[in-house]
Amino acid sequence: MALPETSVQLYTLAAEFSADMAGSLDKLAAIGLRNVEAFDFVRRPDEIRAALDASGLASPTGHAPLLSDELWTPDGSIPTPAPEVVFEAAAKLGMTTVIDPFVAPERWFTLDGVTEIADRLNALADTAAGFGLAVGYHNHAQEFVADFDGQSAYERFVSLTDARVALELDLYWALVGGQDVTALVSRLGDRLVAVHVKDGIAPDSNPFAPGAAEFGSDSLDQRHAGDGDVPLADALRAASAVQYAVIEYDNAPGDVFADIAASYAFLTDGGLAR
Repeated sequence: MALPETSVQLYTLAAEFSADMAGSLDKLAAIGLRNVEAFDFVRRPDEIRAALDASGLASPTGHAPLLSDELWTPDGSIPTPAPEVVFEAAAKLGMTTVIDPFVAPERWFTLDGVTEIADRLNALADTAAGFGLAVGYHNHAQEFVADFDGQSAYERFVSLTDARVALELDLYWALVGGQDVTALVSRLGDRLVAVHVKDGIAPDSNPFAPGAAEFGSDSLDQRHAGDGDVPLADALRAASAVQYAVIEYDNAPGDVFADIAASYAFLTDGGLAR
């Protein structure tokens, strides 16, 4: 497999990006990045595209809610537009794949819920194709709570989705969900086109499980890639078709640009991505 390209999820620097879009992108380009993964792009695609072009960056993938009326994040909820509006904005940015970043935990706890998620995403693959786009899904840890005949809700979802639906595995959240991350990457095979390169110390229990206490991203002990519990190098080496290694912090431990640079160096110096 050719080495995946490095990227960074702009949620990592949401505050900095909102305060100084052009300056933030210039700093990412100076680190050596050539790709970003856009977040909250639907309301301002022209502005973001102009800033990307000026910095010499591209956004081949992006996160936008496709399967929920409201997108939950640990720091607040965001109303969601119609899928066609999302796809039109993504096309303006030059994306190839729009990835749903989060589906509420309770929808993953029953087989009917998992089937409904898969069916909706399969149908959206046809809609997206009309815009020259593909769709995908990014996990957290709620997808690994329920088990159906020895198969996690996440892997049942994978089995129910069309091969056109891309998978982006968040390696940190898969570990938090109790998974053998390297083995999971291997099982996903060519369906896995992107990973979130995220490291840290896994909490003692799954924060998305029923009855878990409420939490925010500031409670997560996240660290530079290679400094935490996640077997990032082994997982990346187990991948067969990953195109993008996307750096992300939900809770950056220090200066966010220095933190991104440290993870970028881990990937490129270690021969794991380019």
